Amino acid sequence: MSFSGDIKEELSELTSGGRHCRLAETAAILSLCGKIVITENNHYCVKIQTENLPVARKYFTLLRKAFNIKSEVSVRKSRELRFYSVVVKKDREARRLLRDTCLLDSEGNISECMSLIHNQLLKQSCCRRAFIRGAFLAAGSVSDPEKSYHFEIVCVSELKAIQIRELLVQHEIDAKIVMRKKHYVVYVKEGSQIVELLGIMGAHASLMQLENVRIVKEMRNSVNRKVNCETANLNKTVSTAVRQIEDIHYIEQEIGLHELTEGLEQIARLRLNHPDASLKELGDLLSPKVGKSGVNHRLRKLSLIAEQLREGKEE
Repeated sequence: MSFSGDIKEELSELTSGGRHCRLAETAAILSLCGKIVITENNHYCVKIQTENLPVARKYFTLLRKAFNIKSEVSVRKSRELRFYSVVVKKDREARRLLRDTCLLDSEGNISECMSLIHNQLLKQSCCRRAFIRGAFLAAGSVSDPEKSYHFEIVCVSELKAIQIRELLVQHEIDAKIVMRKKHYVVYVKEGSQIVELLGIMGAHASLMQLENVRIVKEMRNSVNRKVNCETANLNKTVSTAVRQIEDIHYIEQEIGLHELTEGLEQIARLRLNHPDASLKELGDLLSPKVGKSGVNHRLRKLSLIAEQLREGKEE
């Protein structure tokens, strides 16, 4: 099962305490994957269709616990996919379901404007969390954290996308909206914020799983950075030492090291005898000892002498 599937499985088993939260969660599922059918004789039928069994199971449970409605469940196979449908066929029950989830007003008109201002279902913080949970169950997904961090909820209308983004922003989640084909996608790409979202929805086991992956990835990245830095420094040190040895050999070939001052000759012979030594190690081998900056100064002077000798030879 995918990481998204694991999250939905966990959320499908989570039961909201109050009926108000169950109404909010049901409203989100209906708003994002529900369909309302009105027959010629003004008979209402409410249906959701999903590829995810935990979502169908959760919606079925919400109908029974929050509305005392016994819905009909059916399964349709299409190639390798299965589609689960949960239908409320009785007109009176369908109308009550829509009215209680604020999708049907007192005059019987359908309204899918899930506005934070006008919707009584989202007044309490716990209900807003339940709504986000229902929205994710209906149309959300999270990428495999081993590969990338990406949370999204797909909406059929811009109004619904704005509604969800506002809910997430209220929880200090930096959500954005992008148009993908004919849908509006609310997405979050920051790993720490996806962890926050899982906590908001109540997916604590999945949250711990994601945190473990993040810790391992951060440790791996930290180790890689240190190794790369050390490798770069080592390469730089080796390249510098090779160049210094070449300069010293050139000086020895052209004028002989005995023509150098005592200090320069001493450091030149030490570098030839200890090609892998660091500046500090070379300084400790001198008598008296010399600091890194002093050793570096002498080696630079040797390189300058070699450069002057080469320029003089070219002339």
